[in-house]
Amino acid sequence: MGVLPETLLEHGAVSRQTVYEMARGAKAVAQADYAVGISGIAGPGGGSESKPVGTVWFGFAFPGGSCEEIRRFDGNRESVRAQAVAFALERLAGLVENGGDAV
Repeated sequence: MGVLPETLLEHGAVSRQTVYEMARGAKAVAQADYAVGISGIAGPGGGSESKPVGTVWFGFAFPGGSCEEIRRFDGNRESVRAQAVAFALERLAGLVENGGDAV
């Protein structure tokens, strides 16, 4: 999705920089007005002190810009993934309703 190898090496897969590049890359490849990039640690393993299980970064690309957000969700792997998808869709709907203005 257009994430530079250097970005992954320097910041890791679960980072603001990675989802920024994912969203911008997806928007360009799909020739879309809006795109979302999501990367996180759903569990049960893989977490760390700085990025515990449930940490999810979201990147949104829209006409005229982009924004990134981090959220932490509770629950098992399935629950974290479901909450992440619901958040991404809710935020994307808000961006579309507001004509691309970050909400």
